[in-house]
Amino acid sequence: MQTLWFILVALMLTTYILLDGFDLGAGVIHLFAARNDQERRTILRAIGPVWDGNEVWLIAAGGTLFFTFPILYASSFSGFYLPLIIVLWLLMVRGVAVELRSRVQNPVWASFWDGMFFLGSALLAIFFGAALGNVIRGVPLDSSGTFFQALWTDFNPYSANPGILDWYTILIGLLALTALTAHGANYIAVKTLNAVNARARRISRLAWLATIVLAIPATIVTFSVQPLVSASFFSRPWGVIFPLIALGGLIGMGYFNFRQRDMPAFLSSGAFILGLLTSSAFSLYPDVLPAVKPANSLTIYNASASQYAQTVGLVWWLIGIVLASIYFIITYRLFRGKIRPADTEEGY
Repeated sequence: MQTLWFILVALMLTTYILLDGFDLGAGVIHLFAARNDQERRTILRAIGPVWDGNEVWLIAAGGTLFFTFPILYASSFSGFYLPLIIVLWLLMVRGVAVELRSRVQNPVWASFWDGMFFLGSALLAIFFGAALGNVIRGVPLDSSGTFFQALWTDFNPYSANPGILDWYTILIGLLALTALTAHGANYIAVKTLNAVNARARRISRLAWLATIVLAIPATIVTFSVQPLVSASFFSRPWGVIFPLIALGGLIGMGYFNFRQRDMPAFLSSGAFILGLLTSSAFSLYPDVLPAVKPANSLTIYNASASQYAQTVGLVWWLIGIVLASIYFIITYRLFRGKIRPADTEEGY
């Protein structure tokens, strides 16, 4: 049961990054892919019907952690208190920016909130990547399963007391920024026409090249920072399928972008993100939060709730996930297709 919940939680977090990732990327590019107010409203209209629904998966993943791995929930939320508060404020900034930019018909007002939307989106992408880097690298858990990290210490990932930010987690954060920028640009290319479509394709191509440049050293350093990664792939070689998914997605992003096939390029960027996240989850299993001292790590066994709680929770989780899936299918079907200039006359 613990392994099943490990997989389900990992898939929920991956779903969140895949869905909210493209509107984070849209927020990063909208200052550059759009040259006037109508074009910016077009980009916001492309993500407007779905961006807040996408964040439901983050809340659902947090709720699932609460009843499946309560020790992990308590430890991570207290240890990562500072970055979680920063993430909360950035999420609020994005939401406020989208809702308020059109409330006052003034170019300075709109430009200010456009800047806030860009800043919140870019910093969220970096912080989510840095969070993944912290989980992979390990945190300074003590024998009781608790820890607290400063935002930074000596920027050394091999330190006995690393901070949230060091050169490794910043590297992973920048990789997340470029990958989600490409993902968002591909989505905007799918949803838009003419000049915005062409600019989104160019941005996607540049972000794809930057992702390649960052992915190579990030992959190499990961094996050095966390020995558990190489041990997992050596002991379970079938797991190589996950890095191959990422590699296939990375190749597909560039191939379909150059052929101007927007939907396959978007699906390829999704496959790259899927491959990265599933590779990370596979390489850490059975740890759910590695420690700098491996003996103190939280695993699916010492951090899980009782068998009864996980079994009962599975029933209610299945009901909730079916309802959520129906909602998302309906929403994406209702708002499928290209965004045209006439669609932006009202709102955003």
